[in-house]
This record gives sequence, structure tokens and C-alpha cells, in this order.
Amino acid sequence: MSYKNFKVETDSDGIALVTWDIPGRSMNVLDETSTNELEAIVKATTADAAVKGVVVTSAKEAFCAGADLSMLEGMNQAYAKVFKEQGETAANQMLFDQSRRFSLVLRSIETSGKPWAAAINGLALGGGFEITLCCHYRVAAENPKTRLGLPEVKVGLFPGAGGTQRVPRLVPPQDAMTILLKGDPVTVEKAKALNLIHAIVPAADLVKAAKDWIKGGGKAVAPWDEKGFKLPGGPVFSKAGMMMFPAGNAIYRRETYDNYPAARAIMSCVYEGLQLPIDAALRVESRYFTSVLRSKEAAAMIRSLFLSMQELNKGARRPKDVAPTKMKKIAVIGAGFMGASVGYVSARAGLDVVLIDRDQESADKGKAHAQKVIEEQIKKGRAKPGDAEALLARITPTADYAALKNVDLVIEAVFEDRKVKAETFAKAQQYLKPDVIFASNTSTLPITSLAESFKDQGKFVGIHFFSPVEKMMLVEIILGKNTGDVALATALDYVRQIGKTPIVVNDSRGFFANRCVGRYVAEGNEMFLEGVPPAMIENCAKMAGMPVGPLSLSDEVALDLGLKIMKATEADLGPNAINPDQKKLMVEMVEKQGRLGRKNSKGFYDYPEKGKGQKSLWPGLSALQPKPLDPDTLDIEELKQRFLVVQAVEAARTVEDHVITDPREADVGSILGFGFAPFTGGTLSYIDFMGTKKFVELCRKLEAKYGSRFTPPKLLEEMAAKGETFYGRFAPKKAAA
Repeated sequence: MSYKNFKVETDSDGIALVTWDIPGRSMNVLDETSTNELEAIVKATTADAAVKGVVVTSAKEAFCAGADLSMLEGMNQAYAKVFKEQGETAANQMLFDQSRRFSLVLRSIETSGKPWAAAINGLALGGGFEITLCCHYRVAAENPKTRLGLPEVKVGLFPGAGGTQRVPRLVPPQDAMTILLKGDPVTVEKAKALNLIHAIVPAADLVKAAKDWIKGGGKAVAPWDEKGFKLPGGPVFSKAGMMMFPAGNAIYRRETYDNYPAARAIMSCVYEGLQLPIDAALRVESRYFTSVLRSKEAAAMIRSLFLSMQELNKGARRPKDVAPTKMKKIAVIGAGFMGASVGYVSARAGLDVVLIDRDQESADKGKAHAQKVIEEQIKKGRAKPGDAEALLARITPTADYAALKNVDLVIEAVFEDRKVKAETFAKAQQYLKPDVIFASNTSTLPITSLAESFKDQGKFVGIHFFSPVEKMMLVEIILGKNTGDVALATALDYVRQIGKTPIVVNDSRGFFANRCVGRYVAEGNEMFLEGVPPAMIENCAKMAGMPVGPLSLSDEVALDLGLKIMKATEADLGPNAINPDQKKLMVEMVEKQGRLGRKNSKGFYDYPEKGKGQKSLWPGLSALQPKPLDPDTLDIEELKQRFLVVQAVEAARTVEDHVITDPREADVGSILGFGFAPFTGGTLSYIDFMGTKKFVELCRKLEAKYGSRFTPPKLLEEMAAKGETFYGRFAPKKAAA
């Protein structure tokens, strides 16, 4: 029998080699066809007496990148249809049966009576890794780039085809929980040390090693199907088990504040499953998986963190009629912390970088930053010594603007000041090639007004990096009024080349990300001035799903920079554009107390010397609060809501202002750019999943109590009246360039 996604060849020893190779795709993914065909292959090889064993491998560079999550989205749509037509019970049963099917296929491999060996030739993630786990033997090819793991929790799901049951039966409980709850893939060496795979061999010997295991009498029984099987960490109700699970619950609460149903389900699956025989345990896992699949958190996270991010990374917003540009050499003007970091990530991606500053010493310091970063990577085992030499050879520091002559793109990253930027443009323009694109890395200054100092505004674009550049995956591309398609396409191609995720926004003060995160920081200040205890402000923000509290974030950004932006906004737009009480607080902190934030070790927090303890809230804060409030009288849920609503309503305003034109960019941008509660799917998904009508009611309630920053824009009121959603009204175009 022939298959579309697999090739099956049986050798003279009776060993069937099953090679996974989906036509027209660079990677295998677990889709409907692959599941159906794998099921048919298991049945055929099990029934065929001539087949003595089976080896499964891939013809691609990777084994499998995981499940096709758009298939799961389709299952949810089918669930909604059956729910509407036949009721909840029928819909639940349908979803349970569908979502459990793959788990049953994998269990049929395990119980086929024929030895199955997985020949893992490269990356194996999610459902792909679960296929290998149900095989009786797992051998991986030597490859430092190969990663194995179960990252489903990062998109609001968990391994639903036996992952939560097989991993803790192979690996000690603490390691198993780390693998499942963190979702970070591991190297083949680490996988072998953890007992997730049995052997590592040279790539050329991979299939032979798998076949040799079968020929050598490999057992067609999983360890947990053998009589007398013992769990690696002992029974759940043992001394070791009782040390693990109660502590695990506490860690889960500390890390997630119970905002992630998938993480909670993992804890339950492992705890309950390890007390049951494997078949009953797999049924428990399937029930939890069905429940999580129906959650709004899973729907939101799959859409934003997988589907939308994939579409944006593939160039969903790239102008289609502009030929692709492959840059070889770029220039970064300004070798300070930001510019040096942009130079580093560009060189890391294989680009030659000219790093320009006002004098040679400053330019050399920028290159030294790259050296420091790569040396830290080598210490952590994430890079090799040879990588440092190659990377640093690609960075040329100089004070000579004539070095701009041969570059494909220029990124200006000088001080956030109009005058300084205009002077930089004037110096640079005389040396630029006629078609070169010029980008300004600005976080707040409108691109259209900056472009006025540039001779060809069509070739001028904003590229806003987030700090620290080495870690932050988002880049905001800002279109000025006159930015041309070639400039946009070039910026998108560059961002893709350095391996980051782009969002495209139209021009305005603060663009998208800083407008929203500015509201978050300001809300923390508002609470502080109301008299909410500082620790409560920070903790409620984290309980709401934010990665750090607003006071801590203020310190990271720098309080003096916040004050500078306030003063610039006031100068440009008048005194009504800022909150005078917040300005007064910042003047007190910065100018009177000399507290600038983390950079001078004192802001809202006190920062001890490195290695001498943790940061702590400055005891002097209470003296700056007009009237401290009793924490027992405060509504924690309302404090949490304020943090999310104030950012989401600002995101809605950016849509009304045409800064955001595609809801995917608001959602992906808010999660990657400033950590907006990932379980919500992002700022606009937060509104959509709550329902626009309910969200507007919540805005009105908060507006009555706290003022106009919660006033919903007219667009939102109109959408609420019509029962519309952002993804309905502003449906993204799916085609990618």
C-alpha cells in the first residue's frame, strides 16, 4: 500500500523502515493525513507476519516539528458546530474522541507485539517527540543542533498523546515536571542522561543502529507494561512523592498564579496518572486535554503565540510586489548600549556590521559589548570559542562616516533627541548609496517628523528594538506618512534575517508598544499615589499575568528617562498631555532623591551589590504616599483588572487611530514586547474573549471610579453595540509573501 506522507520499505530481515516525508513541506508536522496514515501503517505491520519489527524515521532535516495547531483550531470550530446543533454532551464526546485518537494510535504501536524503534535524525518536538516515546527503543543521531522536547505548554496546551504519562515513567519526577511545565527542549546528550532516549550514534549509522537493536532481539514491551514496573521516583504516596507534589503545587502557584489551565492540568495528569495503570492513565490525560482544548486560554494562546506569530514571521505584512532583499552589510550609527546590541544581533546572524560613533574609543566600546555578550554565551555552553572570533571579525568599529558607502541598510541608534538625530542624518546622507534604506531606532519620537530631516522620506523607516535586544524577540517597524514599500520590505527582510518577529505600525507618539506599556507603568504610579502599598501593587500586577511589577519596570527603564519623556511630551503637546501628580512624583524621586532606577542602584527599589542579596522596595516610599491605604480594604481583583484593562483600552485606541491595522500585531506585539499576560492571547484578544460589550461595561465602571484613562474609544462602543470582535471586524489577511 502506498501513502502520501510516509514511505514503507521492508528489508530482507523483515524490518519495515517507515520514512516520514510530507510532500511540499520543509518540516514534517502531525496533521490529519499523517495521523490516519500512521494508524494504517501500525495495523498493516502488526497484521503482516513477514514484518519482524519497525523503524520510524524522517527524510527531512528534522524528525517532526510537532502538531499542526491549525488542526486543533479546526477541532474547536467543529466542537462549536456540534454544540450548537446537538448540545454540550454530544460536543464534548466528539471532541474527546477526536483529541484522543492520536493517543490511541501511539498506544497501538506500544502494544502491537512488534518491536518499534525510533531513529531520531533531528529536531523532534511535541507530538513528534511523543511518537518516539511510544517506541520501544529510541536512538538519536549525533547533532549539536538537535532538540527534543514537549513545548506545548508555551501555547496553552500540554502533551495529550501520552507525554504526561510516559515522561514521568522514564524520568525522575522533578525532572519530568520541569520538562512538562517549562516546555524547554533539551539536547540529545541531556535527553540520554535523563533516560528519554537510549543511544546516540553518528548520523550515517542511525537507521542501522535502530535495525540492529531489532535484530538483536529488541523487546516489544514498554517498561510500564512489564510486571513489577517501578516508577523512577517511587509511588505518589511515598516519602519522595510527598516531598515532590505539595512543593510542586506551591511552585506552580508562584510561577503561574493559576492563570494557565494547561499547567494546572499537567500537575493533575501526572499526579493522578501515576496512581493508575497506563491505559487508565492515558484516558485521564485525554479527558484533561479535551477540557484544556476547550479553554479560552488555549484558543487565545494558539492563535497569537503560534498561528499569528508564524504568519508574521513569514512576512504577512510584506509588500508582495517588492523583490526579496538579502543584506550582507549594514551600518549602525550610535555604539551605545542599544546600538552595540543591534550590532551584536546582526553580526550573530552573519551580517557584516559597521559600528559608528562620535570617536574611535566610543565605537570600540560598542564592539567590546559584543565581545562581552558572546563570552557569556560561551561560558553558558550556548556558543563555541570559534564563534566569538568569527562574530567579532564581522564588526568594524569606526568614527568615520565614509564607511557607510557600501552598506545595504543603515540603522541610527543615537540618543533619543531630535536635534542629535537630525545632525546624524545630515552627516550620514552624503555617503549613502542611492537606494539604501535608512532606519531610525526610536522608541517614542514620531517617524514622520524625524523624516523631515532626511532628503528622501520614502527611504526612511522606523525600526524600534526592545531592550535587552539580545533577548527581546519583538521589533516594531514604524511607517512614516511617506515611507515607501521598498523601505518597509527591506526592514521586514532585515528583521527576518536576524531571527526576530516584526510588527508593522503606523506613526504616532509612542507607536504601539510604548503607548500601552506606558499606561501600565502610569497605572502603577496612580495606585502608588492613591496609597496602595507598593508590595501590593507589584504582586497584583504579577497575579494579573504581567512578568514584572510596574514599579520594577520603571526602575529597569530608568526613572530619569521616564521623567525626560514626560517633559518632552509636555513641551510638545502642552500641560494637559501629562499627569501633574505623576510628574511631581518623578521629580521628587529623580531630582530631589537622586533615585534613577536600577542603573544607579536606587529607584523604587534598593539594589545591593552583585552577589549580596536581592533587591527590595525602598523603605522611604511610604513617606512619598499622601495617604497610605489599609491593604485589607482593597479589592485585589479590581487592582488586577485595572492593570490589564488600562493597557487593552489603549490598544483599542491605537486601532481607532490607525496605528494598528492588523489585530495579530497588537496581540503578538503586546506579549513579546512588554509581556502582556500571555494567557489572554494579547491586548485585543483579551477584549475579544471577554466580549466587547462586557469589556466596555468594565471600562465604564473603572472610568466612574478612576477617570478618563479608562474611557472606551468610540470604535469600541460601536463594536460593543453590534457585538463585534477585533478579529471579526478587522479580519487579518492570511496570505503571506
